[in-house]
Amino acid sequence: MKASEAAKLMPPQPFFPSYSPFQENHVPATIYYDADADLKHLAGKTIAILGYGSQGHAQAQNLRDSGLNVVVAQRPGGPNYDLAKSHGFEPMSVEDAVKQADVINILLPDELQADVYKTAIKPNLKPGAILMASHGFNFHFAQVEPPAGHDTLLVAPKGPGHLVRSEYEKGGGVPCLIALGEGASEATKQIGLAYAKGIGGTRGGVIETTIAEETETDLFGEQAVLCGGVSELIKAGFDTLVEAGYQPEMAYFECLHEMKLIVDLLYQGGLEYMRYSVSNTAEYGDYTRGKRVITEETRAEMKRILEDIRSGQFARDWILENRAGAASFKATRRREREHLLTETGRSLRKMMNWIDSKEV
Repeated sequence: MKASEAAKLMPPQPFFPSYSPFQENHVPATIYYDADADLKHLAGKTIAILGYGSQGHAQAQNLRDSGLNVVVAQRPGGPNYDLAKSHGFEPMSVEDAVKQADVINILLPDELQADVYKTAIKPNLKPGAILMASHGFNFHFAQVEPPAGHDTLLVAPKGPGHLVRSEYEKGGGVPCLIALGEGASEATKQIGLAYAKGIGGTRGGVIETTIAEETETDLFGEQAVLCGGVSELIKAGFDTLVEAGYQPEMAYFECLHEMKLIVDLLYQGGLEYMRYSVSNTAEYGDYTRGKRVITEETRAEMKRILEDIRSGQFARDWILENRAGAASFKATRRREREHLLTETGRSLRKMMNWIDSKEV
C-alpha cells in the first residue's frame, strides 16, 4: 500500500490546545475574606433594599440576620410584596425607603432602574447616602448618575438569590464581587466589605474588580456563552438532527437534556474534570470537532459582540427597545416558545418525575 493511500485510512490527529500566552501575564485577583471586613462600618446605618425579587429577598434577610437595620421597598399588589410581608418586613414605597437610608441597593430589573432613580430615588436622597447595585449596567452606562457627594458601590453575588440565602443559612456564603465608582472613598469600600460580609460573601471570598469590568464581562458571558451562545448551539444541534430525519425526542435528549450532565461536571471541576469524566470517545470528539463548530469566524463575532458592549451599542439598543414597549423582545420571546425543541421538551419532561419541571 502506498503511503498516500495509508494516510487516507488514518484517523485525523486530535488537536490538543497549546499553551496559552495569557497565562504568563495573569495577575492574581485581590480577594477579601471575613477577617478583612467588619460589620461595625454599617452599625447605626439604615440599608434600603429596593426590590424584593431574586437578589432582594436573599440579601435583605441575610443582612437582617447579620444584625443590620434593613428596610424593604416593594410595590403592593404582587407576590414579592406578600413574600416580604411573610418574611417579617413591612414593605414601603421607594420614596419612603430612600428618605431614611444611608445605603441604598437598587435591585430592580435593569430596564426599570433609570426611571425609578430619576422619579423616586434622586429627589429623596439623604446627604452622603451611598448608592449600590448588584449589577453595574445602569452605573456604567450612565443611566443612574448620582449627584456630587454620593458614592457608588457594587457588591455582586456570583450566584442566584436562592443560593445566596441557602448558603448563608448553612453557615457558608456565595463569593461576591466588589467595585467602587469613580472617586468613591475608602470609607465606602469598608462599607461595601461590611455589606458583603452581611450577606455571607466574605465567607466564600470577595473579588475586587471595577464596575466596567463587572458589567462588560457579565453582559458578554450572557450573550456569547451562557444564554445566547448555549441557546443557539442547542437549537442548531437539535435542528440539524431533526432535519436529517432523527426523532425530535432523540434530538432533545442528546442536545438539551444531557447538557445538565456536562454542565454539572464543568461546575464541579472545570474542563479538565469534565474531560476526565466522559468517555475517551467523547473527549476525542471534543478536541477534534469542537473547533469546527466554534470557528475563527465565531471567535471574531464574539469580539464584535464584546465591542458592541464596550461601546455602549448594546445598552443603547436595550434602552431604546424598552422605551418602545419591548415590542420586538416580546415577539421574539413568543416565537421562541413555539419552537419544536420547546414543544418536545414539554412532553418529555412529563415522563421525568424526578425533575422539578418548570413550565412557563
